[in-house]
Amino acid sequence: MQWNDLSNAVKAEYPWPGHYLNLAGLDSVKPNETLRLHYLDEGTGEPLLMVHGNPTWSFYWRNLVSKLSGEYRCIVPDHIGCGLSDKPLDWSYRLADHIENLSYLITALDLHDVTLVVHDWGGAIGFGAALKNHERIKRIIVFNTAVFMDDVPAEIRWVRKPYIGPLVIQGFNGFIRAGLFRAIADRNRVKGAVGEGYMAPYNSWENRYAHLAFIRDIPLEEDHPTRPVINELDRRVSELNDKPTMFIWGEKDFVFTPAFLDRFIEKFPEAEVHRLPEAAHFVVEDAHEKIVPLMQDFLARNPLTKD
Repeated sequence: MQWNDLSNAVKAEYPWPGHYLNLAGLDSVKPNETLRLHYLDEGTGEPLLMVHGNPTWSFYWRNLVSKLSGEYRCIVPDHIGCGLSDKPLDWSYRLADHIENLSYLITALDLHDVTLVVHDWGGAIGFGAALKNHERIKRIIVFNTAVFMDDVPAEIRWVRKPYIGPLVIQGFNGFIRAGLFRAIADRNRVKGAVGEGYMAPYNSWENRYAHLAFIRDIPLEEDHPTRPVINELDRRVSELNDKPTMFIWGEKDFVFTPAFLDRFIEKFPEAEVHRLPEAAHFVVEDAHEKIVPLMQDFLARNPLTKD
C-alpha cells in the first residue's frame, strides 16, 4: 500500500506521503532483493526519532508530528511489514533485524543529536539501535514498553499457537481490532477516520503477517532466537543513563502495566516520570493533548550541549 491508496479521510489525519529507504545490502535482505522502509521526515531542527510498535504504524505518532514538526525534525519510520513499508512474507521479522533497519536509517540520514521516542516493540527496537549509535542519541522519551521478559497476557500467548494465530490475526485482523478495543481508554478517539487509519495498511491476509511475526518473536522460551537479544538489552540498557530520559506511562495498559515502569525506574533512577492514570496502552492516542506539552517542556529543559 502507498500513501495515495489511503482514503481522503485518512489522508486528512495523516497528510504526509513520506519517503523510502532501500535496505538492500543489509544482512537480513537477500542478494539482489529490494526492500523499502517507509518513513516520515517532517520539519527542521533537532531530530525526534519516533519508533512505533505492534500492531500500529507511523500513523500512531501523527498528532506529535503535527504539533512538533514546526520546531523539530520528526522522523517516523514504519517497520518492515508495517504501515507503508514493504511487507514480504519471507523476511525474518526478528528483533535483531528491526534493530539493524533502524540503525541503518539513523546512519543513512546521518542523524545526530537525536531524541529517541519509543513505544511498545519500538522500545526494544529503539533501545537496541541507541546502543549501537550511543553518541548520536542525546535524549530519550519512553512510552509503555519493555526491554526485559516479564508477564505476557494470556491472550497473546494464545495467539502464538499454530493455526490459531494465523486465523485470528491474519484472517480476522484480530490484533489491530483488539487494539482498538482494549488498548485505548477512550474508544471515541478511534472512531471514523482514526480507526480506519490504523487498519488501512493491514487490508489483507498477507499484509497482516508482521502482526503475527512480532507476536511469535516474543522470546518466551529460553531457546528462542530472540532471547539473547532481549537479555542483552536488559543487561545493557542502563548504559544509556547518561541521556536525559523521560517516561510517560498509561497506567490502564493491560500489557505493559505500571510494574514495567517500576522496573525501568530501577534502570533509570534519574529519569523524569509522568504517570497518566486515564490512559491505556495506546497512550499517545489517549493523551496526546497532555503529552505534547510534557515533551516540549522536557526538550526545553534539557537543551543540547555544544562542544
